[in-house]
Amino acid sequence: MYWEKDVETMNRENLAVLQLERLQKTIGQAANSFYYDKLFKEIGLKTEDVRSLAGLDKIPPTTKEDLREHWPYGFLATSRDELVRMHSSSGTTGRATVIFHTAGDINEWTNLLSRCMYMTGMRKSDVFQNMMTYGLFTGGLGFHYGAERIGALVIPAGAGNSKRQIQLLKDFETTVIHIIPSYALHLSTVFEELQIDPKDTNIRMAYVGAEPHSEKMRQKIEDIYGFKAYNSYGLSEMNGPGVAFECTCQNGLHIWEDNFLVEVLDPVTMKPLPDGEEGELVLTTLAREGMPIIRYRTKDLTRILPGDCPCGRTHRRIERIKGRTDDMLILKGVNIFPIQIEKKLMEIPGVGKNFLIILDREGYNDHMTIKVEVERQFFDGDLKHLEQLRRKIVEGLKSDILITPKVDLVDPDSLPQSEGKAKRVIDNRKD
Repeated sequence: MYWEKDVETMNRENLAVLQLERLQKTIGQAANSFYYDKLFKEIGLKTEDVRSLAGLDKIPPTTKEDLREHWPYGFLATSRDELVRMHSSSGTTGRATVIFHTAGDINEWTNLLSRCMYMTGMRKSDVFQNMMTYGLFTGGLGFHYGAERIGALVIPAGAGNSKRQIQLLKDFETTVIHIIPSYALHLSTVFEELQIDPKDTNIRMAYVGAEPHSEKMRQKIEDIYGFKAYNSYGLSEMNGPGVAFECTCQNGLHIWEDNFLVEVLDPVTMKPLPDGEEGELVLTTLAREGMPIIRYRTKDLTRILPGDCPCGRTHRRIERIKGRTDDMLILKGVNIFPIQIEKKLMEIPGVGKNFLIILDREGYNDHMTIKVEVERQFFDGDLKHLEQLRRKIVEGLKSDILITPKVDLVDPDSLPQSEGKAKRVIDNRKD
């Protein structure tokens, strides 16, 4: 049940002592970097000044912009000959950020992934097919190393080539997969093309992550394939996957507090919020040598779930990510997250596996069009059925996002497919 029972069930008092010890060591290590050495001198901070976890607020948060501005070695806290690996964010919203790891960092990260997967039930007897991109992206190698440490047979399939993925699943009797949620839905259409039942495999469990997805989307994946899908959370600046993970109770993601100090702050005032209130997740690495990061603004919106988990683990749980502050769409003065739209669409019978949000501006007015794939049985020649479904979608979305979008129903599998992160928004508006 536990990979490291003494750590996973540590009482909160002892965990706080461990965190403070590691935080003080982290601050001392971070001071070896150009960025934090300069920052600590500017604010007059010394390692011994942080005598409690609450003392962390003396240090200003670190942002992605800080990492970009100090490309490539401004945050490096060891000599370069101690490094064994570099990973990078995708850089889809600007210049990529890079993270450097020592051998000790890789060992610690690998252990976290093993802890996550063992918690959900992966064992040495499993066959693990990794459908994530390998390379600079952290998802592929992180899970790969974690599964190998457990002792599972690993198939490093990588992303894409859907027919080959299915062939591998069938031939090698894969029992566990790692997959992007939108690709899981896309892959199910390839199963249909091949006239293979998605449930007709040995897969009993999937790890889904790398993009925000709703509970309804997870349930849809589970219904299609007949396996359990566990939510994974991570970001390259905090190693990658393995920061937080669902246990078998599936009631929030345990965030590993022996490795990360957790804050939930008001994204505007940067003031701490109590457990249960939603805000921006801010994280500090507690066990990283090569490139420690202090109070990193993730831009991810979540909350700490109050109460204990029935699984017995004492590390607190975060709610699944609602969205990112920089994913937020503002339309007619209303703040909207794409995941809100996804959640509503997945609740409506007849909606297919893909959708696309298009934002346009006419004069001074912004407009939202949502193209929605419809299940094949709705294209029965009766336009009345399609119109009823379209109206149901419009009304459902209006009640949730407070504006009335234009909804276009389209054929199944007609929207652009992605074997990586799904592109959900096309913004044609001009500033």
